[in-house]
Amino acid sequence: MRTGTLIAVLLAVLVAANSMFVVREGQTAILLQFGRIVRTDFKPGLHFRIPLVQQVQRFDKRVLTLDSAPERYLTSEKKDVNIDFFVKWRITDAGKFFVAAAGNESNAQTLVVPIVKEGLRTAINSRTLQELVSGGRADVTQHLVSDANAKTQGFGIDVIDLRIKRIDLPEDGTVIGSVYDRMKSERKKVASKLRAEGEEQARTIKADADRQVQVIKAEAYRDAQKTRGEGDAAASQIYASAYGRDAEFYAFYRSLEAYREAFSTSNGTLVLDPKSEFLHYLQDSK
Repeated sequence: MRTGTLIAVLLAVLVAANSMFVVREGQTAILLQFGRIVRTDFKPGLHFRIPLVQQVQRFDKRVLTLDSAPERYLTSEKKDVNIDFFVKWRITDAGKFFVAAAGNESNAQTLVVPIVKEGLRTAINSRTLQELVSGGRADVTQHLVSDANAKTQGFGIDVIDLRIKRIDLPEDGTVIGSVYDRMKSERKKVASKLRAEGEEQARTIKADADRQVQVIKAEAYRDAQKTRGEGDAAASQIYASAYGRDAEFYAFYRSLEAYREAFSTSNGTLVLDPKSEFLHYLQDSK
């Protein structure tokens, strides 16, 4: 009797344990009965089910990330570009998600990726490479999010954001070479412009410096001539004042200056009349 009671208690505990399940915070769940969905509105907490008859499928309702491998696309000018992107998405309707993707996140990614790639290919085909790189990336992603949500309404998911991580030029194409050539040409053009502007400024600075030099020299020469003239005038005035006091001494001094100039060379010859006025002070000591 005790053994039967123990077995009954154990069975009851086992049935009770199997009839309860927990939905954690950040999860959502659906209840299946013989493969058919009977309930989808489970909130976090403790819930009950019929053991062996009903099964529980739990899903992550947090924001999930879908990463895509780089793929080649063509721009409107028929240039190859390698683009990779990532998608932020989450499950909004667990029932639709279970029906569309069998409750598998990998299956959901398989459904979403082709939709995003198709929209991305259409957007890139209508834009040039410069538009994509300069500012068209934000417009492309914004349009792709709305387009992806419109096409995945029946999947029970919501595409929150889509971002292009990188836009590369394929190494095996001719685009890199043409881009490098264009960049080189643009840099040469800018360098030539800067060099021409520098040479023009150098000529302007040099011409201005030469003009300033000429002005400074002219002003210095003018000031020198003025100073020299003033000095000569002052000297003449001093000489005239000094010589005017004694005319005889002045005549004597001038004769001595003439003698010094005449006899300054050692091998010179001077032929004069002994009674010449030039020799006046040599003849008449008085």
